[in-house]
Amino acid sequence: MLEKLKTEVKELKLLLRSVPFPTAVMLVVAVITMNLLANKSISLPVDWLALDCGIIVSWLAFLAMDVLTKHFGPKAATELSLLAAGINLFVCAIFFAASKIPGVWGESFLPGSEDVINHALDATIGGTWYVLLGSTVAFVISAFVNNFANFAIGRLFKKDNFLAFACRTYFSTAVGQFVDNIVFAFIVSHVFFGWTALQCVTCAVTGMAAELLCEAVFSHLGYMICKRWRRDGVGREYLLMRRELAERT
Repeated sequence: MLEKLKTEVKELKLLLRSVPFPTAVMLVVAVITMNLLANKSISLPVDWLALDCGIIVSWLAFLAMDVLTKHFGPKAATELSLLAAGINLFVCAIFFAASKIPGVWGESFLPGSEDVINHALDATIGGTWYVLLGSTVAFVISAFVNNFANFAIGRLFKKDNFLAFACRTYFSTAVGQFVDNIVFAFIVSHVFFGWTALQCVTCAVTGMAAELLCEAVFSHLGYMICKRWRRDGVGREYLLMRRELAERT
């Protein structure tokens, strides 16, 4: 048991050294940003549909996970997703501490409304426990679903081309985004904001469609990144270690 734990730690350290810095940063920033933007709802002309601004950037996190899954495998992508979720919790703790520090936000200087606006900004940046709980649970579950669905679909294709990459990416993103949206909607929006079940489902479906469209636009970029990584031998040592461990078992 101890030996297995040491192997896992060694493997994780090697993974963190192997993943290109820009991709890791993109994943972490996307997770932090989409959870912060989830505090703002989008005004829509129909009452049966509800969306939040998190959909603007959540597709970027899923594209990063798809690229990582394609090159490093679903286990590595999930571990990095968990790391991103952990960093997000740390950043949220910093935001919460900042919201409790006495002071005035620059945007609150409106004669007669300074206290109200300042309190609202503190509440927004500080966040609420149920939004943080819902977003964290939803992202962790959807990351697992997305990464392993992506890997499973990829195994159905013999050729490693853009068609295969697009199919595995679009399918896993659709499923993963729906899971992320529906879990968050029922944990947070349904319980604390009074959304109906219909609003939760329509939000999940519409959000999935919007985010899938964004990823479809940039999927070729993800494919080109994977091709470059393969050509340059990115993470060769990690992939070799994973292959050796698989052969032992």
